[in-house]
Amino acid sequence: MRAFVKRSAAPDDIALEEVNVPLIKDDELLVRVKAIGVGIHDSYFLPNEIEYPYPIGVEAAGIVEETGSRVTRYKKGDRIAFVSMMQPKGGTWAEFAAVQQDSLILPIPDTMDFAEAAAIPVAGNTVLRAFTALHLKEGDSVFIAGASGAIGTFAIQFAKARGWKVAGSASPKNHEYMESLGADKAVDYRDPNWMREVREWMPNGVDAAIAIQPGTGTESMHVVKDAGTVITISGDRIVPERGITAAFVPHKADVRNEVQQLIQEIAAGTYQLVIEQTYPFEQGLEALQKTQTRHARGKLVLTLD
Repeated sequence: MRAFVKRSAAPDDIALEEVNVPLIKDDELLVRVKAIGVGIHDSYFLPNEIEYPYPIGVEAAGIVEETGSRVTRYKKGDRIAFVSMMQPKGGTWAEFAAVQQDSLILPIPDTMDFAEAAAIPVAGNTVLRAFTALHLKEGDSVFIAGASGAIGTFAIQFAKARGWKVAGSASPKNHEYMESLGADKAVDYRDPNWMREVREWMPNGVDAAIAIQPGTGTESMHVVKDAGTVITISGDRIVPERGITAAFVPHKADVRNEVQQLIQEIAAGTYQLVIEQTYPFEQGLEALQKTQTRHARGKLVLTLD
């Protein structure tokens, strides 16, 4: 099969090569990949023990090709979206992927295509997990740092659905986009006055902040009220002040049912799924470079015939 593989420990040594189709164990599924969600994490979420060449990638959508003897919930021909990461056999940037049956697996609604389905698992799962750490009520406020990408696109909409007031940062070209999703306030993260603008909008500070982009955790904390909360999705380590709670995304939070519901709600039109661009599989490196600029609007997706 064709796969984008990491060929060595060198950071950018990734190429499209021919490798063997993975053999599955009795608790795994073999999936024929039809679309792949592109993320900043794809080239570096790797297991500690790695054998090169190693197929990269975290999320995808496709058709179940084969199931192990202990797999009972899925069968050949099922259309699924899934997350598969840190697996010794490799990731999702390939024509076939081995997926453990206890991974995050989402049946794809009949009205949804593979490209749409592949854009949901990581961003949806991340936002819903982050929200479990925000103990906000209707009418409370949240600031989202880096709100125009795939995660921010969902975060704005989910926050508004909960009745929260939302401010977000992004480059000016994406302000109207964020407002179309429901953001009440949009600021330019490159403007030295953006924190003052948020404070003018919410004089006592917002109740919580979600720092999506790297390096935004500390600045986000400065617009949060005393004893508020900052969640860092990027993994920023920040020193809390004024009684503020600083936390990472709770990765052990089980939001599987909520993500299952989310994909159904997106298919029904309750939430907007935004795919900025789809690329043919062969242009995977171009898509990866685009997402690494951190200026994508919504999601980037690779498609396979």
